[in-house]
Amino acid sequence: MEKSAILIKPSIEYRDAYVSFYEDWLKSGEDMVPWVIEREPADFNAFIDFLYSEDSESKITNRDHVPHSTYWLRNEDNIIVGAVNIRHRLNEKLLNQGGHIGYGIRPSERRKGYANNILSAALEITKEWGLQKVLVVCDKGNIGSEKTIVKNGGILESEYIEENGNTIRRFWIEL
Repeated sequence: MEKSAILIKPSIEYRDAYVSFYEDWLKSGEDMVPWVIEREPADFNAFIDFLYSEDSESKITNRDHVPHSTYWLRNEDNIIVGAVNIRHRLNEKLLNQGGHIGYGIRPSERRKGYANNILSAALEITKEWGLQKVLVVCDKGNIGSEKTIVKNGGILESEYIEENGNTIRRFWIEL
C-alpha cells in the first residue's frame, strides 16, 4: 500500500523530524543514501547551509562538483521518511556511478511505496528544470531500487564496475 508523502525543501522547522530520520539511519548501520545525509546535523543551522551551498552554478567553487539540490520526503504524519539529492547536470564520475538522482528511504519506513513516491517527485523536478532525460543508478542486486527505477520508466543502458568491484546498473529515464 502506497502512503502519501510530499517533497519539501530542507528547513530549520523540520529539525526534530530530520534528526529522527538521521538517527534511524545511524542505528541501522547501513550506508547512508544520498551522500548529503552522511553529514552530522548537530549544528543544524550549519547543516541546512551546507544543503544549500551548491544549489546553483554560481555557488560551485570546486570544479569536480556539480550543482545539486536536496529535498526531504515528509509523510502525512510529518515524519521525514526519505531524502533525495538531484544533480542539475552530470560530470564524468556521475555519468558512471551517481546519476542525476540519488535517494534513500529511512530503514524503518521501507516497503511502503515511498521510494516510488520520492523518485516520481524528483523526476517532476528535473522535468521542470528542462532536462529531457535523466540517469538513475543502483547497485546490482538492489532489486527494490531496480524495480522502482523501471516502474518510473528506467531503461537499463549498461553496468559500470567500480574500483572496489561493486557493479552499478545505469538506467536512463526519458521525461
